[in-house]
Formats: sequence, structure tokens, C-alpha cells
Amino acid sequence: MRRFIALLLFSSVAVFGKAMAEDTEQLNGLLLKNQCLSCHLIDKRKYGPVLREIAAKYSGDASATEKLAAKIKAGGTGVWGEDIMPPQAHVSDADAKQLATMILALEAKK
Repeated sequence: MRRFIALLLFSSVAVFGKAMAEDTEQLNGLLLKNQCLSCHLIDKRKYGPVLREIAAKYSGDASATEKLAAKIKAGGTGVWGEDIMPPQAHVSDADAKQLATMILALEAKK
């Protein structure tokens, strides 16, 4: 029985890990396509805030996807100190929403 439980847990971790890798790969593709990686990284500080920190900041906010998608498009300042994010008008509304959704999902995948 213990072997069965261990095998079941290992299988779940393997499937979940694969899904996480695919999600991260998709997110990285969107970040690259929209030039977000010039300033942001998922786990390390570059110029803008770490994407996992953004996810944590908006955790529990029901309107976070819309807020973050709007901020991606409009830019902003003051939320992360004196960092300035210029408007990203080249990012489509669909990409902004998908980026926001995927960034916010990072909090759950720590």
C-alpha cells in the first residue's frame, strides 16, 4: 500500500511539474514576444519588479487580472518605489490579459 501511495504521489508530482514547465514556457514566450524580459524576470530582479513579487502583491485581489492588464498597457510608477514602467502600447489587449493571468498564477506555483 505504501508503494502504491508513493507511486501515486510521484505520478502527481511528475504531471504537475510538467504542467508547470509548460505554463512557464508559455509565459516566457509571451514575455519574450512582448519585450517584457528587457526589464522583468520571473525569479530575479532586473530593472522592474520580480514577476513572483507582482503575483504576491496582487494575491487575493479579485480584480487583479484587469488591474494588471491595464497597468501593462498604460504603464505606471510609484507602486514599486521609484521604478517607472513606460506604457506598452504595442502589447495587444489579449496578450496583456493573458500575461496578467499567467503572472498572477505564479503565486500559486511557488
